[in-house]
Amino acid sequence: MVADGLEIAIRARADLGEGPTWDPAAERLVWVDILASRINLFDPATGRRTVLPTEQHVGAAKPRAGGGFVVNLRDGVGLYDEAGGFSWLRHEAVKGRRGNDAAVAPDGALWAGSMRYDERPGGGSLVRVAPDGAATVLLPEVTVSNGTGWSPDGSLVYYVDTPTRRVDVLTVTEDGGGRDRRPLVDTSEFAGYPDGLTVDAEGCVWVAFWDGRAVRRFTPEGKLDRVVEVPVSRPTACAFGGRDLTDLYITTASVGTDPGAEPLAGSVLVLPGAGRGLPQPAFAG
Repeated sequence: MVADGLEIAIRARADLGEGPTWDPAAERLVWVDILASRINLFDPATGRRTVLPTEQHVGAAKPRAGGGFVVNLRDGVGLYDEAGGFSWLRHEAVKGRRGNDAAVAPDGALWAGSMRYDERPGGGSLVRVAPDGAATVLLPEVTVSNGTGWSPDGSLVYYVDTPTRRVDVLTVTEDGGGRDRRPLVDTSEFAGYPDGLTVDAEGCVWVAFWDGRAVRRFTPEGKLDRVVEVPVSRPTACAFGGRDLTDLYITTASVGTDPGAEPLAGSVLVLPGAGRGLPQPAFAG
């Protein structure tokens, strides 16, 4: 059963659509197609779509405070300015590894995850990249670093390393890092694997489930309280957008799916009026 009111925001066939982010300054949705090396921009008011190619596979693209984007690429974290000019902020090429999901913390730093192409256990990490490029490894030896999001008061951060089938929570430290990682939810009872996530204004955590055909909302205590079923097997991530941050956008992937059986795989879906999200900070660099 598909959630009542679910709509097609962007009909596409993205290989690995990921990382939706609402850009309030431009009133548009930013998302990436990782394997196609593309940043996608969508203005829901006009329906206008813009595609910006990147030099490498791009795990995430987030707006910068001064314009342009910070990007989590195959070989590190880079910056695009408003004119499209590129520079590396943190270049660290590791053979067989690429950047994956990333998120901007309340202090304006980027938490950038990585993974091995072969998904070798422990081959990735989660790194905090400050606006000046200084990097701190927060979590070494993760496997598929995915969803990251902060509680409304900024005191907690939620995190997914997909193969663990958990949503974890850490306490934010004074220096902007995280400590005391512990499970919030063991999702092994649900179909699929936890992927990207977002946190709403009530402090609840919305998680997209790869191979699970659903986005699930969990309370701050880790209890399941809502399920949004989607017409594709591989939803990848979700984010609130729109002028009032009440529309839930859901990215999806077509890789490994049958286009005849799943014609909407790779599209961006939206559930208007799903709740109310939190304003997402821009990268301060």
